[in-house]
Amino acid sequence: MTDSTPATDIENSATTAPIERDRFQDYALPEPLMRAIDDLGFEFCTPIQGRALPFSLADYDVTGQAQTGTGKTAAFLIALLTRFWENPLPQPLPRGTPRALVLAPTRELALQIEGDAEGLAKYMGATTVSVVGGMDFTKQQERLAAKPVDILVATPGRLIDFLERRHVNLSKVESLVIDEADRMLDMGFIPDVRRIVYQTPHKRHRQTLFFSATFNETVMRLAQSWTIDPEHIVVEPDSVATDTVDQKFWLISGNKRQQLLRDFLLVKQPKRAIIFANRRDQTHRLVSYLSQKGIQCEGLAGDIPQKKRLSTLNRFKEGKLQYLIATDVAGRGIHVDGVTHVINFELPEDPEDYVHRIGRTGRAGAEGVAISFVSEDDAFNLPALEEYLGNQIKCVQPEDLSDATATE
Repeated sequence: MTDSTPATDIENSATTAPIERDRFQDYALPEPLMRAIDDLGFEFCTPIQGRALPFSLADYDVTGQAQTGTGKTAAFLIALLTRFWENPLPQPLPRGTPRALVLAPTRELALQIEGDAEGLAKYMGATTVSVVGGMDFTKQQERLAAKPVDILVATPGRLIDFLERRHVNLSKVESLVIDEADRMLDMGFIPDVRRIVYQTPHKRHRQTLFFSATFNETVMRLAQSWTIDPEHIVVEPDSVATDTVDQKFWLISGNKRQQLLRDFLLVKQPKRAIIFANRRDQTHRLVSYLSQKGIQCEGLAGDIPQKKRLSTLNRFKEGKLQYLIATDVAGRGIHVDGVTHVINFELPEDPEDYVHRIGRTGRAGAEGVAISFVSEDDAFNLPALEEYLGNQIKCVQPEDLSDATATE
């Protein structure tokens, strides 16, 4: 996949894959769908795809435990598109009445899913529309009213707005997909999700595909209440024990973080890097600081207007922007091959966020580097991270970056 090609969740499927992995052609998928998959250059299924597709294609409910970036988006989109192709409607549904609903916790992830759906459905005539917060409501309404929609991808809050104004009718939903359920729980969306689910047909009259990175007691109860005898699939996150990411932990003084980041970017000049910060105000300070030092970068945080965020993300995907400063929530929409470095300007409090961050590099079989700055301010996060990773973390002094002054 080239840098200019929109990223898709059909990942790690290069022709170098082991022969024992399932191939998409093994599933007797519709010819136009297979043509789109071939255009994207993929042949082999990822683990979540290979384990979920036999059940989702047979109309079973599925609960899947898998991290973002493991291929689950394609796993459920392929099932939806195959269902539509094999069961054409005698006549189109009214406008704003989707056949499938996909709920996602963030705008970036919802837009990523919409893009993947468009790539997979380009020879099938299926229509995908997203309704997400932070973007023009009227334009989204116009897209819904333009023609019948097959797949509606939505964030919960914005979808509630459309439902209350009766611009969307969920009574004909054949397939319901709930993506990143644990993140929705963390963000307080579950009451809205529950309201939305109750407006779809009863679970006996729809297929439900439920995905979550973790299945704690609360998430498990939600899955049980919204599915019927689901096939439960667990795919352990590759990035916890990945061999493709060289993880480094640099012990530094807290007041030296910015200088170290500047020196590293000036001396090592990584080809494409994402720098993660814990708070959006920190992302703005970093963008300002690095820009003043002549380092081109842009921020991706929740308080940045959505239009600018999309423009920034697209430039990064296309290789026109070298360095991206992001928070964890904003970073959930970043699925880009070719990221050479991830830099944790601060250690995240949640070990799962660390795994998600370093998973932005070392993708599709490529090698990557993850560097974490560790000071007395966040060293107390190390024990939980060591337990989650299953190995001891060794903090070392930063590499010699003495050329930085000469470079400036």
